[in-house]
Amino acid sequence: MTTASTTPAGESGDAVTRAVLVGVDFGAGQSFDCELEELALLASSAGDLPVARITARRKAPDPALYVGSGKADEIKAMVAATSAHGVIFDQALSPAQQRNLERHLGVPVADRTAVILDIFADRARSHEGKLQVELARLQYLSTRLVRRWSHLERQRGGIGARGGPGEAQIELDRRMIGERIKTLKERLARVGRQRSTQRRARERRGTYRVSLVGYTNAGKSTLFNALVKARAYAADQLFATLDTTTRQLWLPEAGVAATLSDTVGFIRDLPHKLVEAFQATLQEAADADLLLHVIDASSAQIAEQMAEVERVLAEIGAADVPQILVYNKCDRLEPSQQPRTASDWIEVAPGLRRRRVFASALGGQGLEQLRAAIAEAVLAARAGPTAAAATHSESTPLA
Repeated sequence: MTTASTTPAGESGDAVTRAVLVGVDFGAGQSFDCELEELALLASSAGDLPVARITARRKAPDPALYVGSGKADEIKAMVAATSAHGVIFDQALSPAQQRNLERHLGVPVADRTAVILDIFADRARSHEGKLQVELARLQYLSTRLVRRWSHLERQRGGIGARGGPGEAQIELDRRMIGERIKTLKERLARVGRQRSTQRRARERRGTYRVSLVGYTNAGKSTLFNALVKARAYAADQLFATLDTTTRQLWLPEAGVAATLSDTVGFIRDLPHKLVEAFQATLQEAADADLLLHVIDASSAQIAEQMAEVERVLAEIGAADVPQILVYNKCDRLEPSQQPRTASDWIEVAPGLRRRRVFASALGGQGLEQLRAAIAEAVLAARAGPTAAAATHSESTPLA
C-alpha cells in the first residue's frame, strides 16, 4: 500500500529533509502500525517532513534489501516522484541491508533506531543525559562502519614508498569508537554510583519514592508539573523530557512529603542499547516505592502502549513495583466515553488488581483523587508489608 503526502507544493517543505516512510508487516506476533502514524511523529520530532508512506507485507525480511527488489523499486520511484531526500524504515535494519538500500535507492536510509537516537541527541540537556545518548549512538554506529568512502581505504605504510599495508582507516575509526565507548561507560558508572548514594540517603531518611512512568507523550511531565507546581518542560511531542527531575510532593492526607520523579518515556521497539545506556536514569523507577503508570486515555493503541511499558519495566527490574494506573487526557474523550467514576480498581492479571485514576493534567480533573491514592499507599507502607500488599491488591469491584 502506498500513500503519497498531501503537503502542498508551495509550502516550505524544501527547507527540511523530505522523507519517505516505509513499514513492513510480518504478520501475527509482530507489532505493526499500518498507518505509520508513530513513525511520522518520530520523523517530525527529528525535524524531517514525511512526504509519502509505503507499507509492505512479507513473511520474513529479505536478507539483502529487507523489502525485496520489487518493493525497493517502488520505493525508489516514490523517492523520485516526491523529490525525497531520504527514506526511513519503521523497523531496525542490519548494516548490510542499510548499505544495500542506499546503493539501490540513491538516497540516505535510516531505521527507527537511528531516528530515536537523533531525537534523544537533540533533547538531552543534562550532562548525564548527553553521556547516555552519546554512548547509545556510538554503540549503534560501531556496527555500521562499512567501506563506503575513500578515506576508509587501506593506507600505505613507509615514507614516500609503496611499502607494506598500514592500518585501515576503518580499523582506526572502530578502535577510537571502542575507546570512547569504554570512557563513557566508566563516566556513567561514576554517575550511577552517585545516584546510588543519593538513593541510600533518601532511604535512610525514610523518604517514600514515587516515579512517573509511561509511554512517550502520555502527559507525564504535564502531570508532574500539576502535582508539584514545577516548571519542567512539557510539550505535545515525543520524548519532550529525557532527564530525570525530582521534586517534593506534599500529601496532606498522610501528613508527609514524598519524592516524585519524572522519567524518560517509553516507546515501541525502544532500542535495547538505549535502555542499557539510560540504566542509571531508569533505575529511579526500579528503586521507587510506587509507580504512577501514566496512560494516554485518548490513544487508539492504549493496550499496546501499556504492554510496551510493562515490557520495559520488566527489563529494568521494576515489574514488581506497586503501580497506580493514571488514565490521563480524559478531557479529550467523547462524552459517551467519559468514566463513570474518578477512581476504581481494575484486574490486570489473575489475582492482581490495581487502582485506576482518571485524570486530566491540563484541566485538573482527578488530581485530588490521585493525591489521595498516593497518600493511601504511603500510609499502607508505613503500616507494614501486610497492609501495603492489601492496598495494592484491593478487591473492590469496579464502578
